[in-house]
Amino acid sequence: MPTFKPRLLAASALAALIAFSSAHADKIRIGSPYKTTTLDPMRSAAAGNIETFGQLYARLVRRDANGELAPGLAERWEISDDGRIVTLHLRDAKFSNGETITADDVVFSLLRVRDGEESAYPAPLQQLDTAEAPDAKTVVLTLKSPFAPFLGNLEVFNVGIVSKQDVETRGDEAFASEPVVSGPYRVEAWIPNEKLVIAPNPNYWREGYPKNDGAELLEITAENTRVSMMISGELDAAREIPWSQVAELKARDDIDMPLEPSTVIFMSLLNHGRAPFDDIEVRQAAAMALDRPAITEAMTFGAATPANTTLPNALKFHDHDLDVNSYDPDAARALLEASGYDGKEVVILIADNPEREKQAVLMQAQWAAIGLNAKIEKVDGGTWWSRVPDGDYDAAPTWWYNETTDPDLAVRWALCGSCGNRSYYTNYDNAEVNEMVETAAAELDEDKRGAMYRQMEEITTREVSQIPLYYPPFANAYGAGIRGLTMTPALQWTLEEAERVE
Repeated sequence: MPTFKPRLLAASALAALIAFSSAHADKIRIGSPYKTTTLDPMRSAAAGNIETFGQLYARLVRRDANGELAPGLAERWEISDDGRIVTLHLRDAKFSNGETITADDVVFSLLRVRDGEESAYPAPLQQLDTAEAPDAKTVVLTLKSPFAPFLGNLEVFNVGIVSKQDVETRGDEAFASEPVVSGPYRVEAWIPNEKLVIAPNPNYWREGYPKNDGAELLEITAENTRVSMMISGELDAAREIPWSQVAELKARDDIDMPLEPSTVIFMSLLNHGRAPFDDIEVRQAAAMALDRPAITEAMTFGAATPANTTLPNALKFHDHDLDVNSYDPDAARALLEASGYDGKEVVILIADNPEREKQAVLMQAQWAAIGLNAKIEKVDGGTWWSRVPDGDYDAAPTWWYNETTDPDLAVRWALCGSCGNRSYYTNYDNAEVNEMVETAAAELDEDKRGAMYRQMEEITTREVSQIPLYYPPFANAYGAGIRGLTMTPALQWTLEEAERVE
C-alpha cells in the first residue's frame, strides 16, 4: 500500500545507516575543520586535501619517526657527484587495484604535477628537467642545475604516485573522485562536505601497515563541536583545539595534547608597493611597535613561541639567536617621526574570522601607541584572496606554513621577489636575497647553505619584508586510547602507525 512505502524506505535507510556505523565502529575518527574537496593529489594545496593525500598516495621517499628522509616507493637511490642526476630504484609495490607500480607511473606522476594545467602546486618540481624510465624499476631524474632540496621535495604532499593507466583510461575527473591509489589506505566512501572514509589498502608496500582498520576523516567546522566530541569520546583525534581550551584538555587523563612542532608562522603582510610601508623606517617602526611576546600570550595563551625571524622556527638553519627589530616603542616612535610619516590611515585587511580580528585589534592598538593610525577592514575569504594578490591593502595579518623542513620552498614563497608571487604579495624585492635563494638551493655543502639562509633571515627581518609574530605548535588532541598517531610538521598524519590500546 502507498502509505507504507515511505515507512519501509525510512526503515531501510535506518538499517543501512546502522549497518554502516557498525561496520566503521573500529575506525579511527578524526575531526578537522578542513575539507576534502578532491582526491587527486595534483589539484589542490588546501589543508584538508593535504591531510587526505598523505593517506592515499605513497611517495618515493618518506619521513621516519625522527623526521629524516627514508626509503618509500624508492628503496634506494644515487645522486651524481655534480648533484644533477638522481637515480631511483623502485621496490616491488602495487596499486590498490593490484597492478604493479612501475617507473612509467612515477615519471607520469611527476610530470603531471610539474606540467599539468590544473596542477595547484608545481613548485617542488620546477628544478626537474627530464624524467626517464630506462626500465620498469629505475627512474632517472635530471635537474636543471644542482638543487640540494630536491630529494626532500619528493616527499611533498602532492608528489604521490598515481596510476598512469588508470588516469589515462578513466580520465582526470573520474580519477579525482574515485581513484586507484598507492598509499596505506583506499577510499571506502566519500561524502563531500561531511566525511571521507578510508580502509586499509591490501596491496600497500609496507608489510604490516597500516596498523588499524582505517579511519573516518570528519569535516567539523565548529571548534566547540570538535572539543565536545573529543571530551565525549566521539572522536579519537581533533585538529585545532582553540587555544583557550588547550589547558583544559591537557589536564584530562583521557586526552593527550602534545602541542606538536609545526612549520607554521603567524605574521602580518605589509604592502611595500605603496605608502607608507614602501618606506623602510615606517616598516621598522611598525615592527618595533608590536610586543610579540604579549601578542603571542594573548593569541595562544602562551602555547606558541614569539617569532624572531621571517622563517618558521621548525625549519633547518633557523637562526634562533637573531634579535632584530624587537619591541621598543620609544625607538619605534622616533623612527616613525624621522620617516616623515604624514598620519595616513593604513588599512589592516582581514578575512572575517575571530582570530584574525583579535590579532588585528592588538596590532591596531600597539600601532596607535606610536602614532601609526590604522583601521580594520573585514571581508570574506574570497575577497581577501582577491585583494591581497592585487596589492589592495596596507597590512594583512595571516599565516603560512612550509611543506618540508628545508627552507627552500619557504623563502621562494615568502621572501623572494622574483619567484612568482612577489614575496607573498608584499612586493618586497631585494636583489641580493633573490640571488641567494638560487645560490643556496644549488649549494650542496650544508654548512655553507645554512650560512646563506641565516643571512637571508637577517636581511629580510631587518628590512621587514613582513612582520613575524609567533610560531604556533599544532594544537591537536588525541584520545588516550590511540597510540602512534601524530601530525608531522608538514601537515601529515602518521595514521598508518596508529593503533588502539586498552
